[in-house]
Amino acid sequence: MSDFLLELLSEEIPARMQAGARAELEKLFRREMDAAGVSVGDLTVYSTPRRLALIARDLPTETEAVREEAKGPPEGAPDQAIEGFCRKNGVTRDQLEVREVKGRNTYFAVIEKPGRAVKDLLAEAIPAIIRDFAWPKSMRWGDASISTESPRWVRPLSGIVAILGEDLIECGVDSITSGYATVGHRFHHQGEITISSADDYVEKLRACHVIVDHEERQDAVRAGAKKAAEDAGLNLVEDEGLVIENAGLTEWPVPLLGRFDESYLDVPPEVIQLTARVNQKYFVCEDANGKLANAFICTANIEADDPAVVVDGNRKVLAARLSDARFFWELDQKTFLEDHAKKLERITFHEKLGTVADKVERVAKLSRWLCEEGIVKANPDLAERAARLCKADLVTEMVGEFPELQGLMGGYYAEKEGLRQEVSDAIRDHYKPVGQGDEVPTEPVTVAVSLADKLDTLIAFFDIMEFPTGSKDPFALRRAALGILRLLLENDIRVQTDFVIEKWLGQADPTQHLSEQDIARRSILTAIPVFLLDRLKVQLKEQGIKHDRIDASDRWNFREDVRMDRVVRRAKALQVFLDTEDGANLLAGYKRAANILKKEEFEPTEPSHAPEDAEKALIDALQAAEPKVVAAIAEEDFAAAMSALASLRAPIDHFFEDVIVNAEEKHVRAARLTLLSRFHDAVHQVADFSRIEG
Repeated sequence: MSDFLLELLSEEIPARMQAGARAELEKLFRREMDAAGVSVGDLTVYSTPRRLALIARDLPTETEAVREEAKGPPEGAPDQAIEGFCRKNGVTRDQLEVREVKGRNTYFAVIEKPGRAVKDLLAEAIPAIIRDFAWPKSMRWGDASISTESPRWVRPLSGIVAILGEDLIECGVDSITSGYATVGHRFHHQGEITISSADDYVEKLRACHVIVDHEERQDAVRAGAKKAAEDAGLNLVEDEGLVIENAGLTEWPVPLLGRFDESYLDVPPEVIQLTARVNQKYFVCEDANGKLANAFICTANIEADDPAVVVDGNRKVLAARLSDARFFWELDQKTFLEDHAKKLERITFHEKLGTVADKVERVAKLSRWLCEEGIVKANPDLAERAARLCKADLVTEMVGEFPELQGLMGGYYAEKEGLRQEVSDAIRDHYKPVGQGDEVPTEPVTVAVSLADKLDTLIAFFDIMEFPTGSKDPFALRRAALGILRLLLENDIRVQTDFVIEKWLGQADPTQHLSEQDIARRSILTAIPVFLLDRLKVQLKEQGIKHDRIDASDRWNFREDVRMDRVVRRAKALQVFLDTEDGANLLAGYKRAANILKKEEFEPTEPSHAPEDAEKALIDALQAAEPKVVAAIAEEDFAAAMSALASLRAPIDHFFEDVIVNAEEKHVRAARLTLLSRFHDAVHQVADFSRIEG
């Protein structure tokens, strides 16, 4: 057994591509080894800006000999068939064996494949790995680049180290041949480094100021940045993505803290952080009060004799960026948001839905309507005002530079204008919640604008028949649906979806006359409640609610009970109830009653016989439980409804134990089936128990 080292040396690999490159190298190496019949055990892949490296432990030195057999045509078959079989398997006719198969002589080819040196297999595999390597972007270089057959790599490939044990794997790609030599740090080490085996690779490079383990470099960046901040009495604003990126930009990371002019702190902190992060890959810091400090942490790729020189150079570059940001900040404030909003007429939202200004108009009207209808308990004037300004920052210089700040900058500009706090907050937060972990607005005006914005997006695209598919959702309608659901549920907003759809169609009164075109549109929009419910089911399943409980709680159609909050509360109460002994036994009784009723035909009738004790007990229990169930459902207290059902558990158990449902007397049988039907309907008022498994 021997360890194998492969290093592919190149010019700087973009940090964002390194994780994918590591996965690709492992995948291709395993592919080549599997095809050659070589078992691969422990495998480690490293990356730095200048190299990809792979170490495979305990590779065999030779593959085992393999004997393979192939069944061919029967004896007496046409010569062409026999010769074709021989060509396919690389044998001659006189090498074929004849065996009896089901009473008939049949040709067999026996192929003996001798073992091969793994060294030779690796020599063939390495060029194939380089040739087939998939990069998001790649290039050709040098004189050979005039040919489409020349190698492609993310940046010019400059060297290959391939060693099995202590033996060199001789291979090459174009003019690049393998060897024992690699290079160390670009500035800290001059000349080549000779690698003798996989065992000394990591430490020899470390001695030459190269940390090949990307995770070790990440740890160094993370710990070094935190220490630099703490030494200055500050707290690091943690950013794991920035940690990974800085580790991908350096081979010997050295975090250094610098200071920028305090006057830049007049710019919103999010702008400073984005400027430092996006443009310069710097961390930022906060003081003990949680406010942004005039400090940044850059990650040098060198141990400088005078770190202050490195810091000062980075400070000057950051100062230029911050100067631009301050210019945008001050320039944008010279125009009122209302005037910015007029420019939205120039931006197309969608060719079939008009401009962004058209969308803003729809959102403003819908925001006001949500408040006037009492769906959201907010001031309709403030909600409409906020909605009309919520997209205005899209045409500002700052959002043009940093699209991530849309909404946030509008909130800052609204505050500077002296608008009401409710309005500026709504402008700032109306995009929320953006993702699953994002906070949900709770301020009424913000909720109204956010809900209106997402409802408009969802309904508008459904109205023009732009539906998300299994793999594509170009307009983020699933995200809009999840945002709607979280706003509704976490703010306890109770609204029927069809009521909102009628408003979209231009009339909140569903009894009014609709044109044929609106009837057709309305038919299309009936898919929205189903779409929302599907998203809701995904959410509930993630919360541990079983799918059949959710299905049993989905009791609505387009014209009735389109209430997502009701589905949630019913499903949660049902799950709790069915986990109890009463719930499980009542479900069994329901299933038994449903099966009997499915098989039997009868005319509902009043009892015309003296009921047995168990029969009478069930009648009495139903008479007591039914009004409680009806009252609880009316109050949407599903836990109380389930509790009322629990009182039927013992009576239905005794009924099935003591009463013969299919009595010989027709009138008795009909009365008992009627009683079972009544029990069935009482349970069904709470949830559709037929959808529950088990």
